[in-house]
Amino acid sequence: MRVNAKVVHDNPSPEELRRFTEEMPQCRITEFGNVNVQTRVTSRSAGSTYVVAERSSGKTMTREEYEAIARMQDEYLRDKEVIVIDGYIGNDPDFRTKARLTIERANANIAGMQQKLYFPREDRDEPELHVIYTPNLPAPGYPDDRVIAVDLENGVTRVLNSDYFGESKKGGLRMWNKKVYDLGGLALHAGLKVVPTDHGEKVFMIIGLSGTGKTTTTFTTQNGSLPVQDDFVALMSGGRAYGTENGCFAKTFSLDPDFEPNIYNAVIKPTTYLENVYQDEHGHVNFFEESYTQNGRAVFEMKDLERYRDAREVGTVDVLLILNRNQNIIPAVAKLDQEQAAAYFMLGETTGTSAGGAAEAGKFLRVPGTNPFFPMPHGLQGNRILELLATHPIEAYLLNTGRVGGTDGDERSKKVMIPHTRATTADVTRSNPRAPAACQLASMPTTSLSAHAATAVEAPVRFVRRRYTVPLRTLA
Repeated sequence: MRVNAKVVHDNPSPEELRRFTEEMPQCRITEFGNVNVQTRVTSRSAGSTYVVAERSSGKTMTREEYEAIARMQDEYLRDKEVIVIDGYIGNDPDFRTKARLTIERANANIAGMQQKLYFPREDRDEPELHVIYTPNLPAPGYPDDRVIAVDLENGVTRVLNSDYFGESKKGGLRMWNKKVYDLGGLALHAGLKVVPTDHGEKVFMIIGLSGTGKTTTTFTTQNGSLPVQDDFVALMSGGRAYGTENGCFAKTFSLDPDFEPNIYNAVIKPTTYLENVYQDEHGHVNFFEESYTQNGRAVFEMKDLERYRDAREVGTVDVLLILNRNQNIIPAVAKLDQEQAAAYFMLGETTGTSAGGAAEAGKFLRVPGTNPFFPMPHGLQGNRILELLATHPIEAYLLNTGRVGGTDGDERSKKVMIPHTRATTADVTRSNPRAPAACQLASMPTTSLSAHAATAVEAPVRFVRRRYTVPLRTLA
């Protein structure tokens, strides 16, 4: 569908989008020469997100409510300038999805960022998935006068009154989740990387909530490893994985070139778009300053990295890492059997970060599949992941990217630093991994993913040079 608007800028060039962005009053140029836009909304708006007339584990709305929103948004756009960006989600000719973003020109940075994440599409055919985005149109009666209305049946998401780029990116990928499920697979909130070993390359899939270290773990190097995807991957029968994006939406808070040189060097390129990153009046950037938000972001293309691998060139998945940013007795790493992997996948345990907004930051969370963007009932994820794991042998590990043994103020606890996670991941690639063997979890007495009874199991824990035996509580 085409939106009626006063002026339509149909797929402008990157140079035109940069010029449009620089005209925004909330845009500044950094010391690196890239654009940095400060937004009103600094994280995703889960409380304002509704699925239209379908069963979902999240909020829902009727078809009539959706149609009222659509009429209001269409009327608003009639006297506005808009930008249309066409592209593909995914680049495999047999598995790519035609997608489109239509957005007010007043928020051109979102168009520029989305153009970097879509794979290029030359045709102007109607899309399978369409995000219609009006950042400056309030939605009275909805939380914060904001609404994200997800029409899975027609492949359209309408976003009102949020200027946070994540609603554009996730708007398309949320609908893509359903398409992948309908094709027999599962869309995973995951990174993907290939790691060379003495026995050939291993393909690692890293799943986790935003802010738990998914991007960091994907991009840190082990044995010359190469990143493939940063945020969403389709897992299909037989262990086949498909990528989604031509770039990366990276969290920039505490970005350190000593620990994350690949990401840092891409972020400071002049072509990269920044969002809510702190800079002073002279344009100097400080990735450790959090006075406005910890959820500063950067969007860059995969080609801005020194090295990466195209998703079409990787084999089947060998290793699944489930990230958990915790601060209790969860070990730094634990090897899981197939049923434990499915159970921990559905638990989706972690400590929330600023990526989920103030309502989640610092709080203990359970998000099934670590995927807050799955638009259907979460139980479908649990059964599907177990089915897929049965079609192909995949080693599974639980990785804690937070603290082991207590909070920051507890002198007995240890912070899991990036070098620790990097070393642990490298250990997993070896034929006889040491740390995971020391942290093998005992078998769970029940494998029902729908059961809610707490079960205590004994798990020896190794982290740095300490060794403990502690009761690890989980839900079977």
